[in-house]
Amino acid sequence: MIILIARRLILSLVTLFIISLIVYVGVEALPGDSATGYLGQWATPESLAALREEFGLNDPIHVRYINWLGDILRGDLGVSMVKRKPVAELIGNRFRNTVVLTITSALVGIPLAIILGVIAGLMRDKLPDVIISTTSIVAMTLPGFVTATVLIYIFAIRLEWFPAITLVPSDVSVIELLDTMLLPIITLTMIMVAHILRLVRTNMIDVMVSDYVQMARLKGVPARQIVFKHALPNAMLPTINIVALTLAWLVGGVAIIETVFNFPGIGKLLIDAITDRDFALVQGIAMILSGIYIALNLTADLLSLVLNPKLRTARGH
Repeated sequence: MIILIARRLILSLVTLFIISLIVYVGVEALPGDSATGYLGQWATPESLAALREEFGLNDPIHVRYINWLGDILRGDLGVSMVKRKPVAELIGNRFRNTVVLTITSALVGIPLAIILGVIAGLMRDKLPDVIISTTSIVAMTLPGFVTATVLIYIFAIRLEWFPAITLVPSDVSVIELLDTMLLPIITLTMIMVAHILRLVRTNMIDVMVSDYVQMARLKGVPARQIVFKHALPNAMLPTINIVALTLAWLVGGVAIIETVFNFPGIGKLLIDAITDRDFALVQGIAMILSGIYIALNLTADLLSLVLNPKLRTARGH
């Protein structure tokens, strides 16, 4: 078990290192450089040279990468050329807002997805299953920005229940953000529930027709005990990974939703940084999101190993 965990940790660190290479080289490969993008039409040879010297852009790419990676290992994400502030400072409140948005959506969405998935699986091909499955397919098919736009039209424009976009600064308290978070939360929850409940439904159907469940029925075990003691725990094991992947998507893929609602989160900040060609900020955000994605996947793998002895045996060989 310890060896398996150590392997996973080493693999995660190697993956993060490879991602750092891809992120840095990919950003550096973009046409032009940060200095040209920042100064724009006011750029002169003298101002470009001074700015490149200030931010070390004249050094070879491998030297800059090593310096950048060393700074990250020390917790220094660099300085934004456009905003002239430390990247960590710019990310701070935005990251908090995205985490609050993500956690709230997960706390609502995951239990709801499990409940609906279990209901659909237990009532296979009946009316509740048809309604739940059809709704989830529609929610999965629609792009996130389309779902967000429809919700804005219904609840913000027609009913005027919630504000359509966020107009408060990123550093306000979470309490002041609550009313502007409701529509983004509903959007993210719909997307998350649609993906997770489909897997829960499939797993529940497979477990309910398994040999040990059939044997329990023949022995007269009460239906409630079969569902909650035997079927549900086994149906949830394969769901751990998809939940972790969904949470990782919520943190990293929330950019479009945040942009639609003008929500001051890290996803919106990433889109703005790309538009402004603020390479240091793009690289810093990309590394944070990559680290979270890898950490969530590692957590899901470790939970699967702990909860499923068969995986420990299989992977040990």
